[in-house]
Amino acid sequence: MRKLTPSERSILDRLIFPESFDVIQEETELAYGELRDDIINLMNSRLIEVVESEQSPKNSIQWFDSDNIKESTYRITKSGIKHMKQVKR
Repeated sequence: MRKLTPSERSILDRLIFPESFDVIQEETELAYGELRDDIINLMNSRLIEVVESEQSPKNSIQWFDSDNIKESTYRITKSGIKHMKQVKR
């Protein structure tokens, strides 16, 4: 299990419910580049996932565009929750 940075931990703490990039950025006060890198690292570690936003049409296919990271909505995964619980022990 990899060690999380303070900014990654801050992001995970806010993703129990799906949140947009802009909301995460506002709540964490991270710079765009730092937040983008952390989100990609957390996704690669399977600690967060892209989910369907409320604005998405029904039955649409959910995909992630790393060039338009601000257009996606994110949520912590089951693995992410387990990781956070183990770190807090």
